[in-house]
Amino acid sequence: MTAAPAFALLHGGGQGSWVWEPTQRALEAKGARVLALDVPGCGVKRGRDLAGMTVDHVAAELLADIAGWTDGPVTLVGHSLGGVVLTRMAEAAPDRFSRLIYASCAAPLPGQTPIAMIGGGVQGASQSEVGWPVDPATHTPEQRYRAMFCNDMPAGQGDDFLARLGPDVWPTDTFTRSDWRYDHLAQMAVSYILLDRDQALPPAWQERFGKRVHADRIARLDAGHQAMWTRGAALADVLLEEAG
Repeated sequence: MTAAPAFALLHGGGQGSWVWEPTQRALEAKGARVLALDVPGCGVKRGRDLAGMTVDHVAAELLADIAGWTDGPVTLVGHSLGGVVLTRMAEAAPDRFSRLIYASCAAPLPGQTPIAMIGGGVQGASQSEVGWPVDPATHTPEQRYRAMFCNDMPAGQGDDFLARLGPDVWPTDTFTRSDWRYDHLAQMAVSYILLDRDQALPPAWQERFGKRVHADRIARLDAGHQAMWTRGAALADVLLEEAG
């Protein structure tokens, strides 16, 4: 009898495990085992003292969370900024994962902070910065987040999603660190899911990131940045296919 596939899901910056709820339900309905992880300061780990916590501390804690859940092979899925932590987890415990799946994940250049990767201008203004979908100098944070995260959501769903943002705080080191490395991923099974309607990390940048993390398989989904929220069942199908 084939064992049920096991997925560990890692959320993006400024969010928590709650963002995976629709996708988790869809995966479990199809027989998968799912652990939705929380970075310290997020989700069920809100309110933690994050002083001095580095991205490597985060990776070690999440690996311990997985070890406490299962000792079998796991497909590790990351989203957005979660990609920088996923990459560190894979380096620390490469034999722990049957496949890594980057879903519209950021992969800053070695020597570049995630903050510098995004930059301060609009998308397309600089070839070396992802940029913002609207001018950050003339738009409020809510307007920026609505453009980044909610472009494929009905108005009510977008309002509900934005109301969930705010309480989840990532350790500062995940935004300001610059010693990223990816060579170890060339020896691992890696998928990258491109979200074609993404306005936070446009598809052209996702293609760059997919190459940077040595993805041996590329999948696509017609969805915005928060596909796990807006198209949970469709994303679950892609994850199951990639993990298979």
